[in-house]
Amino acid sequence: MLQKIYSVIKKSWAKIVFIALGLGSLIWFLIRVVPKPSRAAYPCMKATVPVASSFVTYILGITSATLLFKKARERMMKSKFLIASLFIMLGFAAGYIALTNSTSDILAIDYQGPQAGNEPIGQGKGIFPGRVVWVHDADATDADCPNSGGEYWYEDDYTDGAVIQNMLSQGLQQLTGATTDAAAWDSIFHYHNRKHGNGNVGYTAGEKIVIKINMNAIWNGDDGINTSPHVSYAVLDQLINTAGVAQADIGIGDPNCGMVSGTYEKCHATFPNVIYWRANGAASPASTTNEVIHGSDGSFDNQLPQAYVDAKYMINLPVFKKHHRAGISICAKNHFGSIAAYSGGAWHLHPSLPVPDANEEGQEPNTEYGIYRCFVDIMGHEDLGGKTILYLVDGIWSSVNWGHPPIKWRMAPFNNDYPNSLFLSQDPVAIESVCYDFLYEEFDEDHPTEGIPATSDKGPFSRFPAADDFLHQAADPANWPIGINYDPEDDGSVLTSLGTHEHWNNATDKLYTRNLGTGYGIELISDYTPVAVNHIVAPKRGTIENYPNPFRNQTTINYTLSATSNVQLTIYSVSGAIVHQRNLGQQTSGQQEYSWDASGLTPGQYLCTISGKGSAGEFKLTGKMNLIK
Repeated sequence: MLQKIYSVIKKSWAKIVFIALGLGSLIWFLIRVVPKPSRAAYPCMKATVPVASSFVTYILGITSATLLFKKARERMMKSKFLIASLFIMLGFAAGYIALTNSTSDILAIDYQGPQAGNEPIGQGKGIFPGRVVWVHDADATDADCPNSGGEYWYEDDYTDGAVIQNMLSQGLQQLTGATTDAAAWDSIFHYHNRKHGNGNVGYTAGEKIVIKINMNAIWNGDDGINTSPHVSYAVLDQLINTAGVAQADIGIGDPNCGMVSGTYEKCHATFPNVIYWRANGAASPASTTNEVIHGSDGSFDNQLPQAYVDAKYMINLPVFKKHHRAGISICAKNHFGSIAAYSGGAWHLHPSLPVPDANEEGQEPNTEYGIYRCFVDIMGHEDLGGKTILYLVDGIWSSVNWGHPPIKWRMAPFNNDYPNSLFLSQDPVAIESVCYDFLYEEFDEDHPTEGIPATSDKGPFSRFPAADDFLHQAADPANWPIGINYDPEDDGSVLTSLGTHEHWNNATDKLYTRNLGTGYGIELISDYTPVAVNHIVAPKRGTIENYPNPFRNQTTINYTLSATSNVQLTIYSVSGAIVHQRNLGQQTSGQQEYSWDASGLTPGQYLCTISGKGSAGEFKLTGKMNLIK
């Protein structure tokens, strides 16, 4: 008898614990909150609510199922079989809800508190380092779109393509400082080629470009958000009709997902010679013969599309959304689709995400800072982040998860409308950081539909602890896990800083250190964020900054000129001996940088001076650098 009781308890222990915790949580909540409703905002009460509400749902479901089955039995006894059958079906439905809505569906995460703002790390990338452009136009979408019954977000009736084309034009010019779209693209190509040692050259006819869009919502119905057909069309139009790229030299799609008909039909009608991956039932682009991307912790080795390897350039075009495993799903997460097509899915990449299984049952979440994050390998890989000339986040409609419907945003300036936004940058870390700040602010624990209690389908995922850990690591190798050296090609070339990361000062002003003139972090350009004069950050008086510092062999020296000047750079040892000198010639006003290779020199402290003469007079800047081995 005792053995039988023990067996029942063993099989039912999870439900017993759930009922005990649920009842206790409900009683505790009522005792604390009924006398003083303001206590509902206390952290302990926020932790109690998911368990209590799940318990209430469970009890209501079981009670309803019992009553319905009792009614069914009564009708059966009176030979009213049709009504009895209806009660039976309703009873099963109620029972299903009760049994499935338990703690296994609840993300029992202690959500992250406010982040410190304006503490930049890493080294900004781009023509204007660390610049992110945010373009918002409420006329891009129809706020009354039903998104059901055959009328969906991606149709011309509900998205204004002309407005989006104008938004993209505005964003490109603000990103580069150019006055025409053609000049903007020329600047983008020149910058990329200079940084990759290809010379100060622009686009050359015949060079291939690939565009990675996100089609993940194809698995979730017509109402789910993919990269907008209108944004995809606008990018193709810019490349072909403004930048002069031949249609046949462009590939676009999501290797892991079929291209939805709305995107294919809109783009193919005007640009029939572009290569559309996974369109009209076509296969994924051919994979590389060998595994070319490797997890720096040894967790994976994967192929990539051969088209990526063959291309000279890439544009990363994801959807603006949070995610139930990663916290946020922007540019780095977009490349799961670049890998999953050749590995039977992206499941093997999930273990490095903050919540790998989208709940805590049976697995500890990775919500600590400083552990391996596969996003860093993706961002730094030579055929992924290494070839990306433009990061363009589609926030026209946005979404709340991997393939879910759009949602209206509460925060200003959206004010209960769709976000109607595009984000552009050449800095992969900066653009993810800005998008993180928006998602973190909008989807808090008190959000009416996306707050707690959280499940695998909805929740304040962007507030997962360590959701921005990959940005800390991508910005600065000092934040890498002990024993991990990020080398996604596994060829001995370890990554350096991939960009700059910081959080804004507050959600109202949305200012970063380059906006404020207080540091070398992010600069957010928009109609809603005031910027520093000329978008130039003045260096600390009489000093130079270099990154990394301390450094091994190579470092980049950053300085800002207030006017066009003739510049000379000199580096001294602590004994006063000149170890390196270079006449840099005439340089224009604004931020400048110089890369120095100290290989062969002994470790120690070195002094750098930048001196010159211009229209603003003579000047001399100094800085200290520490060489280590």
